[in-house]
Amino acid sequence: MKNVNDKIKVYLITGVAGFIGANLAKRILNLQNEKIHIIGIDNLNDYYDVKLKEYRLKELEQYKNFKFIKGNLADKELINKIFEEYKPEIVVNLAAQAGVRYSITNPDAYIESNLIGFYNILEACRHNPVKHLVYASSSSVYGSNKKVPYSTDDKVDNPVSLYAATKKSNELLAHSYSKLYNIPSTGLRFFTVYGPAGRPDMAYFGFTNKLLAGETIKIYNYGNCKRDFTYIDDIVEGVWRVMNKAPEKKNGEDGLPIPPYKIYNIGNSKPENLLDFVNILQEELIRAGVLPENYDFEAHKELVAMQPGDVPITYADTTPLEKEFGFKPNTPLRKGLRKFAEWYKEFYM
Repeated sequence: MKNVNDKIKVYLITGVAGFIGANLAKRILNLQNEKIHIIGIDNLNDYYDVKLKEYRLKELEQYKNFKFIKGNLADKELINKIFEEYKPEIVVNLAAQAGVRYSITNPDAYIESNLIGFYNILEACRHNPVKHLVYASSSSVYGSNKKVPYSTDDKVDNPVSLYAATKKSNELLAHSYSKLYNIPSTGLRFFTVYGPAGRPDMAYFGFTNKLLAGETIKIYNYGNCKRDFTYIDDIVEGVWRVMNKAPEKKNGEDGLPIPPYKIYNIGNSKPENLLDFVNILQEELIRAGVLPENYDFEAHKELVAMQPGDVPITYADTTPLEKEFGFKPNTPLRKGLRKFAEWYKEFYM
């Protein structure tokens, strides 16, 4: 894949062994377009079961136009070398230390990956011009905003966790680089992403592990939480459409570049109550044969107070995404959880 000629498009996906990264890479590789090559980078850290990351990678390594590089975004030299050697025209930055609760106990990981790592990507885009930088932001930037649904026009100056603060920082850093160096960039605020081979630290996955082990699941805020659960295929479709349409470069009245910079929400726009979500999950786990039909859920359920860093509701306004890309996530929760339950049965049992 070296000496990539002009006809070949190179996409760089960071966090390629992650949940969204791997699914996005697969979506692109399945186009079977030999003119698209994907370079994927991931540090395969053990924040959650590495076996899952290896499983996702193994699926990708079957494609000849995919190349994996194990490494860390905080390694500036490595990042520069990748940009110089492969000259990616589209960069999708999905590598980040995820998780709100983990950011309270392990802050260092967030500063290294989400701030220093992202800065290295921006610098590399500055010195090796790209057509489009797309990066993962998060619905957590809305903090405890009272107005719902959350719109990208809302003020997001009150993060309630370090994780949220690093994501807001990514948006600010990207804006400054778009302004200074005319780098087209788009930030995507993802809302609670779920699906097969997802992240074990997410509720639907963690609950399943605990129920199977006969442990008790904790339902926060006594079940009065709502989440805008968004199925992985919808997230990937949104990212794919956005990748291919960079914000336009143009100059303002002062002759200086207007930053080619956009931010979109990608969410299902249908917040689900946590207790309803748990009920659907248990029905689908029984249907898939993960749990026995006579499983006593009530005995394994505990309603507890809200956690630090948590918010009572997430709810995406996706109007701009619909207007500009003709796309709206719409996978019903039951359909998505059914696919997860079927995958879980196959993978773990």
